[in-house]
Amino acid sequence: MNSTYTGWLLIPTDTGVDLAPGWVRVINGIITEVNTAGFAERVEFGDDSTLILPGLIDCHLHIPQFPVIGAGGLPLLTWLAQVVFPEEAKWADADYAEAVADLAATRLLSVGTVAISAFATVHAEATQRAINVMGRRGLRGFVGQSLMDRECPPELARPAMQLLREAAKLEQCSGIYPIITPRFAISCSPELLHGAGALARKLGQPVQTHLAETRPELERIAELFGDEPYTAIYDRFGLLGPRSLLAHCIYLSPEEQAIINRSGSVAAHCPTANTFLQSGLMNKGAMEQAAVRLALGSDIGGGYERSMVRVARAMVETARIVALESGDAEAVPSAAQAWRMITRGNAEALGLADAGRIEPGVRADLVIARPDPEAFTSPDPLGFLLHAWDDRWITATLLQGDIAHGQIPE
Repeated sequence: MNSTYTGWLLIPTDTGVDLAPGWVRVINGIITEVNTAGFAERVEFGDDSTLILPGLIDCHLHIPQFPVIGAGGLPLLTWLAQVVFPEEAKWADADYAEAVADLAATRLLSVGTVAISAFATVHAEATQRAINVMGRRGLRGFVGQSLMDRECPPELARPAMQLLREAAKLEQCSGIYPIITPRFAISCSPELLHGAGALARKLGQPVQTHLAETRPELERIAELFGDEPYTAIYDRFGLLGPRSLLAHCIYLSPEEQAIINRSGSVAAHCPTANTFLQSGLMNKGAMEQAAVRLALGSDIGGGYERSMVRVARAMVETARIVALESGDAEAVPSAAQAWRMITRGNAEALGLADAGRIEPGVRADLVIARPDPEAFTSPDPLGFLLHAWDDRWITATLLQGDIAHGQIPE
């Protein structure tokens, strides 16, 4: 599809992003020209009330948990046992899993999400079905088989060697790739953790897992592994590196932050899940001072927001709460920084070189929206868009220039 769109473009800057009036030309699914000298008149769609964003990116979510969003009031480990594991057990039926994955793809595209890093379940066939669905729907990123061989219901536990053999056989579908996915150290024996690290190195695949989400989790880790720091456990088993995503990372010592920094791993901040499950608040400023790479994730279904814009807003709100206690107002991210995080920042965390920005030569994965008119006359347009965001503003989500959700009026 060859088209030209005009409107307010979210474009990258040295410190974040900015809005500029301009137009984008798309040929054969690729952005071929970007002009920020003003609005164009003869275009397929757009005007001075149109917003054009790069597709949004979610660095941590659970596809099987879309049906249980909002089941709250429980701490993490109890919530897993009473809500999540029973739902994930349903993925023994691969047809059910495929239907849930298709629903999840629809929901993601409806809020402008075009790339993901996601957990499936322990079920190999269901995981492959989820990869296939997401790939066929045009999303990009990673989906992994959740590896668990202990501390979970018997119907979800698998022998370590079986899990590793199954994970090794998962295949890419279009832009969705397998990713090595030990759920967390509680549910993985040392044998499984060692095997997961070895498999990631052998196959050249990235890794995703959870780290230091709650205090009871840390207590159980100490019972299982002794005095070894949680992060050091993953490091010992070869699970850390520049392509490793570590979800939550709330309760980390300076020593553990340094381990993450040295390894180049990415901490995936999940602010909505952290508050919904009353797990705690990540100190984003302290992580940045420790030079830890950061990304942002919805963590559906512990996280209740499917929109990455509202997750970014929650990141800002969390930082404000932390700053009230620390007095460090400079640690609160700006709206421009929040928008960068859910576009180019998350793209870089996932290693997607041609995503998260509006530039010539990258894929035309775009979100076209019609915000309230006052957004563009506000003293802080990016702040207005972040804090007043309404998914009903979205006219269409484009993947490689084609409409994947919504419609563009003729």
